[in-house]
Amino acid sequence: MRHTRYGWWLEEAGPVEPARPLEGDTTADVAVVGGGYLGLWTAWQLKQLEPEADVVVLEAGLAGHGPSGRNGGFVSTLWDDLPILRDRVGDARALEVVRASERGVHGIGAWCAQEGVDAWFRPAPTLVVATSDAQLESTREAVEACAALGVPDEIRAIGPDELRERCDAGFLGGALTRTSATVQPARLALGLRAKALEAGIRLHEHTRVRRVARDGTPITRSGRVRAGHTVLATNSATVGFVGYRLAHAVASSHIVLTEPVPDVLEELGWTGGEPIADGRTLLHYLRTTRDGRIAFGWGGGRMGFGSRRLDRLEVDPHAVRTARDDLLRFFPQLARRRVTHAWGGPIDVSPTHLPIFGSRGRVHHGYGFTGNGVGPSYLGGEILARLALDRRDELTRLALVEPERKRMPPEPFRWAGGTAIRASLVRADASEDAGRAPGRVTRLVAGLPRRLGLRLPR
Repeated sequence: MRHTRYGWWLEEAGPVEPARPLEGDTTADVAVVGGGYLGLWTAWQLKQLEPEADVVVLEAGLAGHGPSGRNGGFVSTLWDDLPILRDRVGDARALEVVRASERGVHGIGAWCAQEGVDAWFRPAPTLVVATSDAQLESTREAVEACAALGVPDEIRAIGPDELRERCDAGFLGGALTRTSATVQPARLALGLRAKALEAGIRLHEHTRVRRVARDGTPITRSGRVRAGHTVLATNSATVGFVGYRLAHAVASSHIVLTEPVPDVLEELGWTGGEPIADGRTLLHYLRTTRDGRIAFGWGGGRMGFGSRRLDRLEVDPHAVRTARDDLLRFFPQLARRRVTHAWGGPIDVSPTHLPIFGSRGRVHHGYGFTGNGVGPSYLGGEILARLALDRRDELTRLALVEPERKRMPPEPFRWAGGTAIRASLVRADASEDAGRAPGRVTRLVAGLPRRLGLRLPR
């Protein structure tokens, strides 16, 4: 098994020629800090709205090589967050947000077709499955919320018989989310990078922004960009900037990948391309690839400490062993088949489980995708481009923009508390998988986030 930082997606997509680092000072209409999905979609949308705008993107490494090029490739909406949105902003505004989040699925598919980018875009509904009796409750809230608002087809309950037709893996039941797709995430990220360069967007790689000055100027070791507006689109690194220390927590997620197993997929009947997630709190997520592999991820990796770059967030043998063991528990048919690759990366865990957008003067920000950024980052790019151009419309009025603030605890309490809670969640999930009720202390610690008003993954 090849266990690396970058993983198979980026290996399959192929190398890129690095763009020149920033050397000296420059000016721009808009500076975008971060070359992942959010930063690149923002830059792309800026050029669509203002073709003459001078846009510069500053990326600490190689654009598209962070979490954007390593995730599971689920192009999702925010429909499963409808219960949270109803509680926070009411039914009407909640529906506005989830409807708008569909722009990511439809927009990415249309963009790939229009721009000729082969990112393996494949529309298919997402299956949220239960592998234990306890998990059968996990999807009920979203199903009931959709029914209550008159949109029962968006997320509907499905039983074991229908699941068996889609993937015969012994699932007990669950739900089907209608609007979703999958992509090869690195192909999408690198395709977006290439099209941004073709559009005249200036990209400086290996250019880490050390801080953003009070006037919005991004400052690196080798220069600065004096811009009319600055967009902060740095995923888990957002907490490293002054004013954002308590914005979110940092955790990690890890993926293992099998060799091509088309015969197993045929045996399972899993040939429709449906991405699958289970009902655990620290969920498993799995999908197939164009060449018949199974990518199997687990959201139970370790916690980060502030914005520190910790190797274990990307290369974690313990998390990978757990993911591989769980893969074989899901699919015992794979016992004699090779797991060829493993990798991981950091995720920015929102305190509300919802992405957050807004402005502080001439600095505009987006963060908190909680491992679900492929689709919502497209919408985020549309929002941030409009904020940077001071174009207010129905997108900038969504409830994701300037929401009521919710903060994470400061370090070291965030890391220590998050580590203890995460360990309890792992124990609780394992107990429920085994058909046992979690112990009293485990339940107490695992329930702390809810009592503190925080919404952690599922």
